[in-house]
Order: sequence, then C-alpha cells, then structure tokens
Amino acid sequence: MHPIACALALLALPAHADEPAAVLPAVTVRADAAGEGAAPLRPSLLAERERLARVPGGTNLALPQQEARLTTLRDVLDYQPGVVIQDFFGATDQPRLSIRGSGIQSNPVNRGVVLLQDGLPLNEADGSFIIGTLEPRNSALVSVRRGANTLTPSATTLGGELDFQSLTGSDQKGLARAEFGSFGRKALQGAVGLVGEQWDGRISVSGDRFDGYRHHSASQRDALHANVGFQGDGVENRSYLSWTDLEFEIPNVVPKDRVGSAPRGVMGDGSTPQDQLLNIYRRDPRREAQQLRLANRTRWGSDALRQELGLYWQDTDDWFKDPTVGTRTDSRTLGAQWRMDGQAGAQLRWHTALAWSRSHMDRRLQAVSPANGSELQLFGDYGLRAENLQGQLGADWRVAPAWSVAGQLGWSRQSRDASSRQTGQRLDQQWTFATPKIGVNWQATPATRVWANVSRSQEAPTFWEIVAATVPNPANPATASSSLTQLDLQRATTWEIGSQGRWGEGARATQWQLAYYRSQVADEILSVSNAYGQPLGTTNYAGGTRHQGVEAGLSGSWALGANGALDWRGSWTYSDFRFKDGAYAGNRIAGVPRHLINAELMWRSATALGTWRLGPNLRWMPKDTPIDHANTPGSTQDSYALLGFKLEWTQGPWRAYLMAENLTGRRYASSFAIRDKATAAQPGYLPGLGRSVAVGVNYLF
Repeated sequence: MHPIACALALLALPAHADEPAAVLPAVTVRADAAGEGAAPLRPSLLAERERLARVPGGTNLALPQQEARLTTLRDVLDYQPGVVIQDFFGATDQPRLSIRGSGIQSNPVNRGVVLLQDGLPLNEADGSFIIGTLEPRNSALVSVRRGANTLTPSATTLGGELDFQSLTGSDQKGLARAEFGSFGRKALQGAVGLVGEQWDGRISVSGDRFDGYRHHSASQRDALHANVGFQGDGVENRSYLSWTDLEFEIPNVVPKDRVGSAPRGVMGDGSTPQDQLLNIYRRDPRREAQQLRLANRTRWGSDALRQELGLYWQDTDDWFKDPTVGTRTDSRTLGAQWRMDGQAGAQLRWHTALAWSRSHMDRRLQAVSPANGSELQLFGDYGLRAENLQGQLGADWRVAPAWSVAGQLGWSRQSRDASSRQTGQRLDQQWTFATPKIGVNWQATPATRVWANVSRSQEAPTFWEIVAATVPNPANPATASSSLTQLDLQRATTWEIGSQGRWGEGARATQWQLAYYRSQVADEILSVSNAYGQPLGTTNYAGGTRHQGVEAGLSGSWALGANGALDWRGSWTYSDFRFKDGAYAGNRIAGVPRHLINAELMWRSATALGTWRLGPNLRWMPKDTPIDHANTPGSTQDSYALLGFKLEWTQGPWRAYLMAENLTGRRYASSFAIRDKATAAQPGYLPGLGRSVAVGVNYLF
C-alpha cells in the first residue's frame, strides 16, 4: 500500500482528543466563560480555544493533565499533527523538536521555534534554548501555533511557537505522583496549591532519574516551579519562579550496523580503530545545565481595552561536553513584553505589542583529552551579546457573518555581537526586517472552519551557529580551533490552506484537522557534522530550499453500550523538504522523516471499581530518511514501527497506569547526526530505546 494511503487508513483509526469528564479524577483546566477576561492570567480551556479559532492557520491545543505519563516532552506532544519529536536517549535529555523543518539542523537542537512559559519567551535572546529544562508536568495547557501563526512579537521563525501555560493554585489543591520503570527510570513529583479570596498560589517539586538504556546514558533532572497570583479591581498580577538542575550523559552516535547488532553499545565497546579514537567511556561526553528564572505578568482593563505587561529574568549555566570539545556558557537574560488588545463593536478586534530582550553570554571552549575526558587547553573565550527589539500590530475583521480577515505586521531589529578575548577578533551583526501575514477564516458550518494565509518569516542565527569550534583530528586535541562565522538571515515565504472541525456533538464528537503548507526558503541555515559525528560548521545554503507538507489529525470516541467506549486519536505529519538549486539540487534535506504517524486506540469501561482504559498505540515512520544532504544510498535512518500498550485506572482522586513501549523489541535509530555526505560505516546513528515498561500512580487531594 502507498505510504500516504497507509497514513490515511491509520488516521481513520483511533485517538482521544478531549476526554469525557468521567475519565479524569479532577478538573485541572477551567472551562471559563467565553472571552479572555474571565481569567486573564490563568489557563482557560475555552478562552484558549476561542483565541486559536481566530487564527487563520494551523494550531494545536494539548492538555497534558489528561495524559497518564508526563515524564518526557513526547508524552505531551506525541499525537499533535505538525510537531516532530525525535528522541535522543529516551529520557530528560535533548530530543529534537521541529515544526515545518525549522531548526532541525542545529546540534544540539536549540533553535527554530520559540518556547514560551505563560506567554513569555524561554529562549535566550539569541534564539537558543535548552529543551531539557521544560517540565511538562506543570502545564495545564500547551498551545502550539505552527509556522507564522504566532501570537507574540518574539516569534519570527519558520517553526512558530509553543506556549506552556502553568497550573495554578486554583487548578489543584495538591498532587503526589510517582513512576518507576525499566532501565532505572524513576520520577517523583509533589505539588501543593492554595486559594484565598483574591489570591492563589502553587508550588511543585519534581525529580527524575534514569540509568539509561544505552551504556553511558544516565540522566537526572530536579525542578522547582512556583507561582502566585493576586486579582482585584480589574487588575491581576502573577509572579513565577522556576529552577531546574539538569544532567545527562551522552552515549553519542555509532555506525549503522551497530543499531541492529549492539543497540545498547557505544564507541569504545569494540576493538576497532574508531572505537579507540572515539572511546565514550574515556571521553565522557555529558551536559550539565542549571537555570533560575523569575517572571511577572500584570494585566488590567476590560474586553474593550485590555493591557498586559510581562517581565522576565533568567540565569543559565550550561556545560555541554561532546567527545572533543567542552563548551561552558554562562548566560543572563532580561526581557519585557507589553501587549494591548481592543475591539470596536463585534466586528473588529485589534492588538499591538512590543517586546525587548537582551542576553549577555560568556562562552569558553576547551579541548577534551582522548585519554581521560579532562578539559585541556582553552582555545576559545568569547563575550557574546544578543539583543532584540520587536513590535507587532494586528487586526481581525469580521467582514461577513461567516468570513473574517486577519492581518498581522511584525517588525524586528536583532543584533548578535561576538568578540574573542584571546585574539581580539570581533563580529557584530544586526538585522532589521518585517514579518507580515494575512489570512482569511471561513466558518463553513457551525462546526467547520476553513482557512488560508500567506506569511513571511525571518530567522537570525544563534551563537551556536556563529561561534564555530572544530577539532579536525580527535586524536590530537592541539588541532582544536575556533572562529566566528558571519551568517545571513534565513528567510521564507509560506502559503498555507487548511480546515478543522468536528462531526457530531459532545464528548463523542470526532475532531479533525488538516493543513497543507509550502515554504520557499532563502539562505537556509544548515549545520552539519564531520566524519566523527561532531559539529563541523554552519552555512547559509545558496541554492534555495523548499519546505512543504501535510499536517493531519483525527480524534474521537465511539460508544460501546451505556458504560463503555473506544477512545481514539491519530496524527500524520508529512514533510517534503528539498534543495531547489545549488550543489544538492533536487535532493531531500536531511533531518526530518518524510512520514511520521502516531495512533492510539483505547477501550474505556466505567465500573464500580473505577474507570479503566486500555489499548495499543503505534509510532510509525514508514519511509527511510536520508542522514546526509547528498542522499548517499545506504546512509539512511531505516523505517520502523513501534508498538506500545497502555493500561489506565481512575477512581476518585487516584490514577494509576502501566505503559509498555516497543513491545516487539524493534532495533531502530531514533535520530542521527546530519552530514553533507555520509557513509553507513561512519558513526552517525543514535539507537532508540528498547522494550520497556513503566508503572505510575497519581493522587490528587
């Protein structure tokens, strides 16, 4: 069967979108009255749905608290169309996250989308982020605005933005959560919420430990999240505190044949010259990052004219040591965001916004000893400063009862200034650009919306691309060198059409979404690895590239008698990314699977002993994916299908679950290092997690 036909067939299989109330032990996301004024700084399911319904483009609204397990980012976003997550080591490390191909080339993955915590950027001012600092267990909603369908002035990239909206004291009085699983997986969380007459607060503490499936892949994360809000006389203020301590070992890449023969192994397990040269046990690659973040938001006014001011500060210490280079980055970021929303009658809504952010970074590069992994000579010492000033003006005009036109104009001035304390070399770069968008919404029926839009995106490089560090001969650390790379903006014009809606009413309605986009990209930022799987450098591709794809999702529930149902959900993300001209004209851009399909079917039964849900799930990549831009035969991530199973039980405040992943023990590559030209014999593949089981229990009080 053709892959697209297979995908559509799977999408006709199950997924659960919004669970019936009986499934959840408590309501953790309010369904406030229509309009954002009901609870402006607290997550509101109906208000966010209404806001996204006015966006003429592809969006997602994920509800993390409906998921049984919330240990990894994939637990939250796995069934969201258009969101591609590729595991690195299967724990709290650094999975690849990509939307419409933006940022997938970065290594480590650190750009391409804007991550928001309660509407304020988590990215440093240069656009980079450490994805492992995200704590999905503390999110009431995750609002995804794909591509140029963004709502904040900071988001100008091809990929869009993801907004993780925090649980508050009004959502939960208290929570205790524990999970244990294969390969030493342990996760604990405790949270307490308090509510007063005009205030509420919540504090959460969590810890994760994972011995790792592969050798040298242990990880741990400890996190504290707290927020407190006050409201009265038309004003609401909320303050946020988060602290994260993240550590993980890096097993790194292996040749393709070892994915099947020794999936738990690393370089150093064998006796070949490559094993001796890239011995992971001796080089000891790892990442350790600590981040402290403070934020505050104040909102005032009415639906006719409402304003919001947000301030945030974060301090990040990051030590990222790959097998040849140790990179230490100390970053301090300060930002502010102001927004004003208004409406003129029932036909016209408008908004204007300003955002400013600045990061000061100190980055030190040291060579790594091949004998014992110790850091040797300092070969790069840089002072880095990134600053952004951004504005946005938008309007949504209902031109007829079923038609509305939405336009948005963004303006940005971004600078990336870098200087070497060793050589005196300096590279100051500044870009000023606009990001316009116009779209149309047609409410074809009360339950069906159709949209179309055209937009412009612009993406400046991060310091991970600007500061280049290379070790041409890993056996000789003295060959290490660093330099500053001048890069242009990555620019794209995107056309998009799509629709979403439902068939039926109530909890058993079938929800669907379908979007097609096509982006013409100029000066795409491409980062590649050398023959040893280490970062080689970054360039703007001169020949032009094209990103196009389909993002489709289905979910719903079928009744089985008075107390039973089949809950189902599925998503299909099709990505066709190609070089238009230049050295690789006609080839596929390495990095993103052409087809990624997720599907789940759960039988649900309500009994006197509680509500039970059980059933299989599938993660399927039906086509091989090239790992190099030359599309060398044999240098591919082979197709795979992973079968899983889930069992959930809910009774009052209790919830327990059992999850089994990769039931067949499939040996596959979950991700890979991207190269210009590769061979299967070069270390380039990351073996995926083997057969595993996890059990967990949650208690709400």
